[in-house]
Amino acid sequence: MATKLLYLGNRLSGKGRNVSTIDTLADSFRELGYQVNTYSNQPNQFLRLMSMLSAVLKHRKVDYLVIDTYSTLGFWYAYLSAWLAQKLAIPYIPILHGGDLPKRLASHPKACRRLFRYAYINIAPSAYLLHHFQEAGYQNLTYIPNTIQLQHYTYQERSDIAPKLLWVRAFANIYNPILALKVLEKLLTSYPNAQLSMVGPFKDDSIQVCEAYAKKHKLPVIFTGGMTKKYWIKYAQGFDIFINTTTVDNTPVSLIEAMALGLPIVTTNVGGVPYLLEDEKEALLVPSDNVNAMTQAVISLLKNPAQTKSLSKNGRIKVENFDWEVVKEKWVEVLNPESR
Repeated sequence: MATKLLYLGNRLSGKGRNVSTIDTLADSFRELGYQVNTYSNQPNQFLRLMSMLSAVLKHRKVDYLVIDTYSTLGFWYAYLSAWLAQKLAIPYIPILHGGDLPKRLASHPKACRRLFRYAYINIAPSAYLLHHFQEAGYQNLTYIPNTIQLQHYTYQERSDIAPKLLWVRAFANIYNPILALKVLEKLLTSYPNAQLSMVGPFKDDSIQVCEAYAKKHKLPVIFTGGMTKKYWIKYAQGFDIFINTTTVDNTPVSLIEAMALGLPIVTTNVGGVPYLLEDEKEALLVPSDNVNAMTQAVISLLKNPAQTKSLSKNGRIKVENFDWEVVKEKWVEVLNPESR
């Protein structure tokens, strides 16, 4: 009999949000023969929580409950779902997301212990979170990286490039999208043909701030809104540099995807990023919220085709470790019912 999974997360890609782990990983589980039910696609936060808790009650006979666990409001979704799973004796598996989870460990130690200590196992998708959870004393941990299906990403080596910048993230203040516009503004003084496209759904007022800034300074930027994964992968082929401006991060799939496509990366050196990427080998890492440093890193790529080519090639090599064909065996080890 196939292993039965209930997977809880923010399944909101059909509501204009970015594709998240639950959207891709659930399908990959199904390809392995697991029976998977996923919740929730409710955009309202309260209704989403109610949908998740109702799902736990409805599917109480599953073999495992898998929970995408974030550091902000999503933490409490996971906490309450796990509490209910404990009452119903359902083995549950938090997948750790969010660069601020280490802060949550410090600010809410009792709640974290109730959630993570009684988990069947906690999945750390980054060495960064694995390190911080181990430091906090948790032992029921294993590392399984975020994954992509590499065959869907056509590699295009970059070397002699144009100042065509791509930013892919949800518009939220923690991701500091305004920095991308300030970099473009500064870059235009030396490269008047520079351009920027910002891809992602709008989560807070940062989009209004960005639109106003772009209009005021007459910047050549396109705000596309959210895109399906298939479409943005094709769209990305028209760009030469990927910039990541976030102030908080874990192991963003967008960086993994950029490497798969051969895009050289300039990124802030925050959270789990330095655990994922080595400076000057797979990307150029710069301090957080530093316009000059990020602009100079972009210019370095434009002036140095050999460096750009090296980053492009090394990124593709690195990302082979995140291919589902490699990672799936780690999940099979976790989800094999006989391992309980």
